[in-house]
This record gives sequence, C-alpha cells and structure tokens, in this order.
Amino acid sequence: MLKVIAKEDVNSEVDRLIKRKEITTDLPEAEVVKGIIKEVRKKGDAALVKLAGKYDNVKITAAGLRVSDEVVKKAYKKVKESFFGPLTKAIQNITAFHRKQKSDEWFETLPLDVVLGQRLIPLEKVGVYVPGGRAIYPSSVLMNVIPAKVAGVKEIVLASPPPIDPYVLVAAAEVGVDQIFQVGGAQAIAALAYGTETVPKVDKIVGPGNIYVTLAKKEVFGTVGIESLAGPSDVLIIADGDAEAQFIAADLLAQAEHDPNSIAVLATNSLKLIEKVEKEIKKQALKLERKKIIEQAEIVLLQVETIKQAVEIANKIAPEHLELEVGSPQRILEQIRNAGAVFMGPYSPVAVGDYIAGPNHVLPTGGSARFSSPLGVYDFVKHQSIVGYTKPALKNVWKDVKLLAEIEGLDGHARSIDIRFS
Repeated sequence: MLKVIAKEDVNSEVDRLIKRKEITTDLPEAEVVKGIIKEVRKKGDAALVKLAGKYDNVKITAAGLRVSDEVVKKAYKKVKESFFGPLTKAIQNITAFHRKQKSDEWFETLPLDVVLGQRLIPLEKVGVYVPGGRAIYPSSVLMNVIPAKVAGVKEIVLASPPPIDPYVLVAAAEVGVDQIFQVGGAQAIAALAYGTETVPKVDKIVGPGNIYVTLAKKEVFGTVGIESLAGPSDVLIIADGDAEAQFIAADLLAQAEHDPNSIAVLATNSLKLIEKVEKEIKKQALKLERKKIIEQAEIVLLQVETIKQAVEIANKIAPEHLELEVGSPQRILEQIRNAGAVFMGPYSPVAVGDYIAGPNHVLPTGGSARFSSPLGVYDFVKHQSIVGYTKPALKNVWKDVKLLAEIEGLDGHARSIDIRFS
C-alpha cells in the first residue's frame, strides 16, 4: 500500500505510524502459544514431532529432530560454489566489528585495601532461532551466532523450521554452531526454554520470528533470557531535493518485501522528489518477485517543511533502520538520538548492513530504539560485581552502614555489621 501524505497531515500520520509500530502481544494467537508451550513441557520430543506435522506439514521422528553431521556434509554439495566467497567475507567483517564491542574486566584497590571490580562471564548455552517460511536466512545465522562466539559462549544451539535449507546449514557449520534442530515456531522456543529429551535447555534465546515466536519468547522470558520482542521491520529515509529517486524507491521496496507488516517511510522537503519516487516505486515493483508481499506492506511518502522536521520525526518514530540521503549526512547524524542503525549517504543502503558491512542487522523494532540497542557481544555476557573489604576498611564505614540500615528499618542488616565490632 503506497500513500503520499501532504504537509498538513504529517503530524497525524506520524502518530498513526508510531501506534502502528508498537509491538502488540495481547493477541488471539497468545492462547495458541500457551497451549503449544504447555504441550512441549509435558510431552517433550513427542510434542515436537506432532507439531512439526501440524504446523510445518513435515513428517519427522524424534531421532530426526537433530540434524546429523552427515546431513550438514550433504548440504555443502547442494549450495552454489559462489556462495562461499561472500559468506567468508561477511563472517570476517561481522567478526571484526563485534570484536571491538568486547569490554574488559576491571579491579581496583582503594585505601584500607578495599577491592572492587567487575567480572565479565559469557553465557554457558545460547539458543538461536532462525526463521523459515517466506525466505532463506543464512544472514540471520551469522548475525546471531557470531557475537555470541566472540563473547565466548560455550555452546550454541540453533533451531529452525523443517526442512532446514542447505544454505542455512552451511552458514551454521561455518560459524561453529554446536547443535542444529529441525524445530520451528513457538514449539522451538518452548523446547529451548525448558528442554526436551533431545533439545537442550539454554540460558538465552535470540533471533527473530513470526508472531507465534514473538509471543512464545514473551511467555518464556524469566525462565530464559531473550534479546527482544520483534515487531514489524521498518525503515525511514530522510532525503533532500538532490537525492536519487531510483535509489530511494529501491530501498523502500527492499524493506517492504520483508513482510506484509513491514513499514517503509520517506520524509523529504521536496514534493518533486516525492513525485519521482512514487513513479519509481510503481515501475520497480513490477520487476520484483515478492510484489504481492510489497502490496500488503506500508510505503508512506511524507512531505515535510524542512529536513530539521524530518529529523524530529525520526526521533519520534525511532526507526529500526534510518537512511540519510542528504548532502551532508554527518551534520545530521549528531541530531539523531533514536535509530537502530544509521546508513550514511546514497551508497550505504540497508542491504549492505543486512549482509556484509559488519554491524548487526538484528535491530530494535517497534520504536524500541528509544531505549535499546542492536544485538551485540554485550547481549551474551553477564557482569558480576566484586566486593572485598578488610577489617579496617569495614570498621571505617561500620557506623554509616548501620545507620542507613536502621533508617530503612532493616535491623538484621544493621546487626550483621554491628556484630563484627560490638
């Protein structure tokens, strides 16, 4: 669905888009998801086998849930030889970028031999969910697994709907996934969260999916960690009158082909550019294989008064992807507070970030860029605080701690200090 919004209607349209982007989990599907989770917890592998037939139309045995090394070896023979060059380059770039995110542990000794510090402890076991269905996603394997590997996670378990595409299997093997399971949807999330006879229980689940996956992640949160709840994917492009209409139209369409719920927005102060982009969208869409999905997605062309207003709109919408198709994107960058990833200039399309640039393409959706970040190494480590006091050091603050505890009415806390010196 393509819409052109005039200046006087921009504010109300922005409000609508913000509401449209919200991640809604109070849905009829929630009861279905709760039922699936309950069944997996109760029946384990038997439930996974049954649900694979029901939802994926695949007959599978409990023994076939785990993908064997032999199947992975055969997958290598089914992919194009030309796949390995770009795959290797993507792995190298993504790894190099995420290595820069690693933090250091620290310890310091203060007067009276007080020792304070912070340890960084990688998670033991992580589950990565890779969606299937509308497309093949080896890139999602790389983006979810590599930061976990860089963080030092000991074991990575991957789940994806059956049958898993050879390109996904090869990508998983190349980045060192430890176990691969042919399990999709809410049942995969339940299996990873609670474990079955075959699927191991993990500490955290990452990776996007459909509404059933999102609802399942919400349901199991607390039993395991999750990185986020995925909402509709979106892009906002800020462009001036000199921007290239062909590029903008192509980037809007690239976003729209993701999913029928995708949102692609252009904000520009040039009516002439809007007219050109509108024509280009109609022309280019005809050539795309996923035009039926594009027709259901939202493409919105906003005419704004100034580029400054476009920046204000970006900060309100907090897009997952933000493209700056303006003369000096660096000048605008410092004004951008809320965006998952920012793409600078006409030759930095979202697609290069999705696959090979290096930064993670698992980004905050649903406007959550206001308070959250792209998936990174920091999502796979725990921070542990260290406190070490000597007797003289504790005696130095004894009365202060006792007073604060008494003010809070916690006499047990006060006594635990007092008993050491009274």
